Amino acid sequence: MTTLCPPRLIVVDDEEGVRETLADYLGQQGFDVRTAEGGRALDAHLAAGSADLIMLDVNMPGEDGFAIARRLRASSSVPIIMVTAAGDVIDRVVGLEIGADDYVAKPFDLRELHSRLRAVLRRLQRGSQSDVPNAGPVALADRVPSQREGLIPFGKVMLDLPRHCLVASHGERQRLTLMEIDLLRVFVENPHRVLSRERIFELAHGRATEPFNRSIDIRITRLRRKIEIDPAKPEVIRTIRGVGYLFAPPETPA
Repeated sequence: MTTLCPPRLIVVDDEEGVRETLADYLGQQGFDVRTAEGGRALDAHLAAGSADLIMLDVNMPGEDGFAIARRLRASSSVPIIMVTAAGDVIDRVVGLEIGADDYVAKPFDLRELHSRLRAVLRRLQRGSQSDVPNAGPVALADRVPSQREGLIPFGKVMLDLPRHCLVASHGERQRLTLMEIDLLRVFVENPHRVLSRERIFELAHGRATEPFNRSIDIRITRLRRKIEIDPAKPEVIRTIRGVGYLFAPPETPA
């Protein structure tokens, strides 16, 4: 009988009480929890063994959560959940710009936090399953225009969904975060269809968004810098004013 390994979580927070509370609660929920009081301790944990998810507090002395997230994103696509101050929209915006996969605000409800963590892990698992040829009920070829070896034309690059990366014309690969993959998957599965911000959020995350949440706009702006020939004049992910966004794949020869 095969025993599934518990998801590996690292909680980074300078408050010892917070670390202990989360380690105790999430450990009871089936997580393998390690804790770190800052970036140096986190680096030591990662050197000893990889993580499936990192929960990263923003407000820490010395190297803050933003600086740590930037370092992580330079070499890794491990999912990151940023912990921000309650109601601090600026922190959320900066975290999303850096490449965080989700955020929670202090003080948080432990049950809600657990739900958020599980949702991110489900999305990660779904992406891993797409490595299997012909996985899923509908092949991607039925949803998007012509592809070469599983690569989907996406502006100035090609999208490799199974491997979570963008491929440049000269072959260089650029890692994508779990959040970016979720958004691109939504567009790939809905070509030439106008989607509201609320619908995109629901399809990507499996839950309703908060009123006036502009996180989708921030993430799409970040993606456009990577895929559009001219991000100021997007042709692939188009803005439909007053409604939302539309994925316009390239026309294929008859």
